[in-house]
Amino acid sequence: MNDTVSAAILGLVQGLTEFLPVSSSGHLVLFQRWLPVTGSHVAFDLALHLGTLLPVLLVYRDDFRLILQDIVAGEGAWRDRPGVRLLAFLAIGSLPTAAIGLLLQDWFEAAFSNPISVGVAFAVTGTVLYLTRFAPRGEVDLRTMNPTRALLVGLAQGIAITPGISRSGSTIAAGLFLGLRRDVAARYSFLLSIPAILGAFSLKVGELSTDQASLGPLVVGFAASAVSGYLALRVLLKLVDSGDFSRFCWYLWALSAVALGMALLG
Repeated sequence: MNDTVSAAILGLVQGLTEFLPVSSSGHLVLFQRWLPVTGSHVAFDLALHLGTLLPVLLVYRDDFRLILQDIVAGEGAWRDRPGVRLLAFLAIGSLPTAAIGLLLQDWFEAAFSNPISVGVAFAVTGTVLYLTRFAPRGEVDLRTMNPTRALLVGLAQGIAITPGISRSGSTIAAGLFLGLRRDVAARYSFLLSIPAILGAFSLKVGELSTDQASLGPLVVGFAASAVSGYLALRVLLKLVDSGDFSRFCWYLWALSAVALGMALLG
């Protein structure tokens, strides 16, 4: 299989699994064993992550306008402005992610980037999603949210650097368990992904080597992850709002069995 086809498939996988609560890193650990792309893996991974950043910027563009508007010309006290509060909660939620990413990312990737640990992590994510069925329907919105809730959701995002632990699944589930309204839990989760993706990008840029992937696979991977990511984001927002978010547990449990079977069969 040539690089362009591999890049398209991996981009599709990245886009779908970045937003659906099934762990993009866990899927890529498995798929990249069969679909290698020649050249710099760092450059290709960066292209995929930038592709998945684009849908979030597009879907939540009104939130960015709100933040900018309330900082520049908002009314009332700063702490009461919705855009300023949102920006503050994103900053607080990003602290655990940044700390874990800077201090423990290499350890997590080395310890968990194999089929056995990924299979176990898939099972854990599936169980967390299943348990959201029992979370009471929350009423907390951005006006009544507090820093503690923001910090705990950020901690869930930090733990999700483990391949097989879904970032969106962990953060949305944490929000639901903490009493956030369904739409607010999803909105905060995906907005919180922006500084996480940009932070990971800034760390990886320094690892780029002179042996770069060719431009074709980079462009194809970027485009595939952006388009599939947009579709996956729209689907997930509807599922979270309708209460069907937990149904992905069955897929994750089945995928866990596949990953563990791969490990046993060598």
